[in-house]
Formats: sequence, structure tokens, C-alpha cells
Amino acid sequence: MKTITVFSPAKINLFLAVTGRREDGYHDLVSVAAPVDWGDSVTIEPRLPAPGQPPEFSLECNDPAVPRDGTNLVLKAAAAFRAATRWRSGARFVLEKKVPMGAGLGGGSSNAVAALRGLNELAARPLDAAGLAGIASQVGSDCALFLPRVPVVMRGRGERVEPLPAGAAARLRGRKVLIFKPDFPVSTAWAYERIAARAGYLALAQAEARLGAWIADPAAPAEGLLFNNLEAPVFEKHVALPALAAELSARFGLKVLMSGSGSSCFALLPLQGEAPLEALASAIRAAWGPSAAVVETALR
Repeated sequence: MKTITVFSPAKINLFLAVTGRREDGYHDLVSVAAPVDWGDSVTIEPRLPAPGQPPEFSLECNDPAVPRDGTNLVLKAAAAFRAATRWRSGARFVLEKKVPMGAGLGGGSSNAVAALRGLNELAARPLDAAGLAGIASQVGSDCALFLPRVPVVMRGRGERVEPLPAGAAARLRGRKVLIFKPDFPVSTAWAYERIAARAGYLALAQAEARLGAWIADPAAPAEGLLFNNLEAPVFEKHVALPALAAELSARFGLKVLMSGSGSSCFALLPLQGEAPLEALASAIRAAWGPSAAVVETALR
């Protein structure tokens, strides 16, 4: 049986409006998320069970901080795939991790979708796009955004996903972006609890109007889309984030936005001329310490 390796991209949220809390405890949102050319990889090696033994899934990872038990979304996705398809084989997953945890970059969710894609290929595609989306939404709220592999609009708790209209997506595709993360994570659950405590929501009608206006204007640059109302509670606690954002704005003219619930931030790099990448990386590490991660990549 063949082995397959699937690329697992990180994502950034170019627009994120948390619009309110639902009765089930989740939050409603409107968001534009775009995958990037940088990420992890998931290698899947099918394993036939030993005689008389049930098929098993196992996970190995180069990052010792990544859990390897049933709490990992890769193994959750594999279990959900088996339940949906009755696939009788096991598999060994090898996760090559580059995207840090607690970063707001969707690494774990992307890994889960990569595992689903790979298993579906190995099993001769028993699931169509709708079937994969259904399982992805079961595994995690933002898993489904990674299925189209293009910029998407997310609604609901993140499970309602549709590709961004083609003209709008063209304004994003290929844009160079600098992603940078301090050496601390931010808990997604904590960030959403804080925005609830602050009642810092953006009304749904306002969120849709703001997004709709950007989509409808073919001259609107990608920078005009940038918004994230989760920044306020996170920036209030982690003051190093807004301090660096202000410095990069003053020194380099860049608009910095936090991705998701953080702690990663990003800046779209200028369309014209060479970005001063060495100076930017130096400024980031001077502010956040030498362990700060800095990655140049591009929107897909």
C-alpha cells in the first residue's frame, strides 16, 4: 500500500468580526481566511492490522510539545473518517511541524484536513467534497476553511465556508506577507471569553456591510480588508503586540494585524519595490526577543 504526503498550510485571518455569542456557547463570526505557502506536512503510511487485532492509528511528530494521543486533531480526524467510511486499515501519521501552536494560524485544524485528504485518497475517494466538509466541521470549527485551498469567507461558528468571489480573491492571491510570532501563545478560549466579557462584538449587519463593500469595490486594496475585533482584548493583556505594531507602522509604514486569536501577527508587504526584510526581522526580534519567529510567505 502506498504512502502519501499532504501539504498542510497555515492560514491568516485578513478579516475577523466576532458578532456575538450563541446559545451553544460558541461564537458567531464573519471572517475572510486565506491559506499561505508555508506550513506543515502530514505523511500517511497505511498499516494493515495484525490478525485478530483492530486497526490502529498512530502519530509521530518532530515537535515534542505536540500531543500524540486522541486529543490531537489528526487522530480525531482519522477516527471520524473511519466512522464515516468503515475504512478497515490503520495508519501511521508522521507530522512535520513548522506552524507553532497557540498562534492563530490554524495549524492543528490544517493538519486534520491534510489527514482527511490523505486518507480519502488512500481509500480511493469514498467521500466527495460535501462528505469531507461534514467530517471537517465535526472535528473542529475552523477545519472546513482548509478544504477549498483558496481564500474563503467563514460564517456561523466557522463551519459555513464559501470561496471568496473570484475578483476579490485575485486581489489577494500571491501577495507577500510577513508572519511573526512571539515566544508565547494565546488561548483561543480565553480570547473569546475576554471579548464576551468586554461585549466587544461587531454587529452582524455591520460586519457583512463592511465585508460586502470591500468585495464590491474592484479598486479596494487588500489592506482595506484588514480587521480583527479580537485584537482589543488580546492587546490589552499582551502589550508587546500593539507596541510592535505601532513601531512597524511608524518605521516602515506597515499595517499590522493579529491573525485569529493570536499570538501571531502579520503584515502585507508592499506591492512595489523590495521589502526591507532584514530590517523588519531585526526590529521584530529586538522588540520580542531572539526567539520570535519571522516567516516571509505568500497568500495562496
